[in-house]
Amino acid sequence: MAVWSKLMTALRGNANMLGEAIVDSQAMVILDQEIRSAGADLNSAKHALADIMAKHRLAASKLSELNASLTQYEGYALEALEKGEEGLAQEVALKIANIEIEIQQQQETVNHYAKSEQDLRYAVQSAEGNLKRLRQQADTVKATESVQRAQAAVVSRYAGSNAKLQTAMDSLERIKTKQAENAAKMAAAQELAAESQGDALDEKLRAAGITPEKTSAANVLARLKAKQQSN
Repeated sequence: MAVWSKLMTALRGNANMLGEAIVDSQAMVILDQEIRSAGADLNSAKHALADIMAKHRLAASKLSELNASLTQYEGYALEALEKGEEGLAQEVALKIANIEIEIQQQQETVNHYAKSEQDLRYAVQSAEGNLKRLRQQADTVKATESVQRAQAAVVSRYAGSNAKLQTAMDSLERIKTKQAENAAKMAAAQELAAESQGDALDEKLRAAGITPEKTSAANVLARLKAKQQSN
């Protein structure tokens, strides 16, 4: 069981390493896709913000109109009271009450849009900052990746060049050794040839009586006899 457990652990480790290698090989592709997705989400958020801002402005404009209408009808009510038109003033007062209720509701709507706009604006600004930093980091990673690939290529070529240079140097040494051997052989051959030519010339000179013959037993015996006779 212990062996099986270790085997399964090793297999899981290899699988994790393989998975990480695949993810690493696609890291830049995944990063680019994530950046594009984040950019698309940011654009959607900006459109939503623009929509909220427009609704906020319309609600605020309507609130201003209601406030203006309230001021207007309050003036009508006061004028009716001044003229003793109590019944008319009562009707205007009812209108004013309805306007005040509508103003209260509209104010809540304006406040809601204002809060939504503030929150969404903050979210958009935060997302823009994060996306900007992400893009900067991605550019840095891409630049570093390019530099490292270039360095790896240079190192690889340098190592290959060193191997090729060493092979060339070895070949050169073998050629020089071979040339030295050939030169020695030719020098020896020339020396032997010179010696052969010298022996032939000496034989010719001795045959012509120009140089003495080589010492031999006959010559030595003749010389001894001549010495004996002279004594």
